[in-house]
Amino acid sequence: MIVNPPPTTATLQDWPTDSVRGEWHAADGWAHRRYDRDGHGRGRLLLQAGRADMIEKYLETLEHFHDRGWATTAFDWRGQGGSGRLGEGDIGHLDDFATLVADLAAFWRDWTAEGEGPHVLVCHSMGGFVALQALVEAAIAPDAVVLVAPMLGLRNPLGAWIGGGVARLLASRGDVRRAAWRHGTTPRAIRDRQRRLTHDLTRFRDEQAWFDRDPALRLGPPSWGWIVQAFAATAALRNDPRLGGVTTPVQMLVAEADQLVDARAALRVAATLPNVEVLRFGTESAHEILREADPVRLRALAAIDGFLDAEAPRR
Repeated sequence: MIVNPPPTTATLQDWPTDSVRGEWHAADGWAHRRYDRDGHGRGRLLLQAGRADMIEKYLETLEHFHDRGWATTAFDWRGQGGSGRLGEGDIGHLDDFATLVADLAAFWRDWTAEGEGPHVLVCHSMGGFVALQALVEAAIAPDAVVLVAPMLGLRNPLGAWIGGGVARLLASRGDVRRAAWRHGTTPRAIRDRQRRLTHDLTRFRDEQAWFDRDPALRLGPPSWGWIVQAFAATAALRNDPRLGGVTTPVQMLVAEADQLVDARAALRVAATLPNVEVLRFGTESAHEILREADPVRLRALAAIDGFLDAEAPRR
């Protein structure tokens, strides 16, 4: 049984001593927490995580890409991690995913001007949705994109159409900024969350260690407004005819047993992209492919490395 670990400062991967932590400001002045680390002539890689994530969760992955020579960058999405909050307390609220798309587009313009490429983008879950939406809108122009367990639909036993309708109904019964569910803190709730995210207990507990170090990093459940927007935005993207015009090389890693995002929706979207490579994982992988047990994680990283070497070679 998994229980909430005692407070600890021990983490799987700590901040590299040569990394730089700072801020990037969007056009409206919103401060985003940012991470940068110089590379070794391979190019520049931006890694963006999913809902409720923070940079710390992907330090191990950033280390891997840095070891391959990439200059690595990441920033916390508006409203989570160290980039402030859009809802009350720890509720993860968002009025419109277009805000995150605009943030990514503006950051991309600034970031690509800072150094020579190739410039590539690796995104997980919600970050994958934001990245693909930005590609469809021609708001970013990376040399290659990797979408890891992309949120192109929410996992819902009722299906996207009915699930979205139920979400809209429930949201209409009160403040859309209220939490869609309670934050589970019982041993059973923690165990269920771990099973949805990763089979690797050390990596799962690493997240809690960061929260113990800095409780302000934790983001709780999404708001009903976030849920409604997620259903609507992913449905719109799945049906966007501009997907067929995305010529950027895309690699999509899909966990077919994913309990958080709809793997079938991701595969349907992949089938519409003209320049895509798909790597599937079975029951051996939960949602966080890059934080899974090493047999999954290392297979995924090897595939990403091979894809980037082929599609975004060193200049």
